[in-house]
Amino acid sequence: MNTDYILAIGMLIGVFSIPAMMSAYADERPPRASMAAFILALSLMVLAYVRQPGGYTLTDLPNVVVTVIADIIN
Repeated sequence: MNTDYILAIGMLIGVFSIPAMMSAYADERPPRASMAAFILALSLMVLAYVRQPGGYTLTDLPNVVVTVIADIIN
C-alpha cells in the first residue's frame, strides 16, 4: 500500500476519533474505543512517516490528501 494512502487513512481515523473522545468525556464514560482509534491513527501516521523516504513535512499533508482523493475519484 502506498504511504500516502496510509497517512490519509490515519488522518481520517484521527479526525473522527477526537470528537468521539470528547463525547465520551462529556458523558463521563471511559473513551476506550475512541482512544483505541486514536492510537491506531497515530500508529498509521508514524508508519507512513517511517516508510516514506525523506519523511513528510507539514506542507506535504494537503498535497497528500488531494492526491489520495484524486486517485480514488479516478
